[in-house]
Amino acid sequence: MIVVEELTKRFPLPGGDEVLAVDRLSFSVQPGEVYGLLGPNGAGKTTTLRMLLGLLQATSGQASIAGFGSNRHPDEVKRRVGLVSANAGLYPALSVRELLLFFAELYSVPDEDALKELQHLTELLGLADLLDRRCANLSTGQRQRVVLARALIHQPPVMLLDEPTLGLDVLGCQIINEYINHLREEGKAVILTTHHLDDAERLCTRLGLMHQGRLVADGTLAELRERTGCASLIDMFLKLSNVGPSFMRRQGDEAMRT
Repeated sequence: MIVVEELTKRFPLPGGDEVLAVDRLSFSVQPGEVYGLLGPNGAGKTTTLRMLLGLLQATSGQASIAGFGSNRHPDEVKRRVGLVSANAGLYPALSVRELLLFFAELYSVPDEDALKELQHLTELLGLADLLDRRCANLSTGQRQRVVLARALIHQPPVMLLDEPTLGLDVLGCQIINEYINHLREEGKAVILTTHHLDDAERLCTRLGLMHQGRLVADGTLAELRERTGCASLIDMFLKLSNVGPSFMRRQGDEAMRT
């Protein structure tokens, strides 16, 4: 469903230099999988998602969603993707009902189907008391629930979740976790970026650890534990990226060679 092959992005700098933001990245995500794309700030995660969506042209390599190339068919890709981002905004003058039906219309969802999906999402995310409230008057947690509904209103097969729990309290994070489990049960192909590594351990079926634009490890949590000898994702990342104390870097070098 999601295929990334040797995806690379270079950004030009003044004076003719370049920054290599994503370096020959390759992975795939099948329906029903939640792929955790993890790494520190600046690792290239959001740049990767922007190239997947067709918002940013890749320097080389390719990415595709449901068989449509992100560079060549960005509009077809967007029709098949739901995006949840901590920075996603809502139209403050619209009610929640108006906003969700507006986005359904943008995606050419038939009116009858849009109303059915609105009812389904209202029950799923507890929006009944919010439907006729203007988005400007929603709390942070309420806004995030509406963002989650907006991403699903056109029933996309692929979901991209970019730091969806950023700025949320414990209850808000739990809603996101339940939402991700729902996506998996519905057979969506999901990419999740997050700094909450405990959530990634619990929710993701596979994990990709990024450092300086490169994928330094890929596999299930059990496979990564066996490879590194580490129990937690934090320790795994420190080993595989060679950013920890000197004794951990030595262990990481050995893990990378095996």
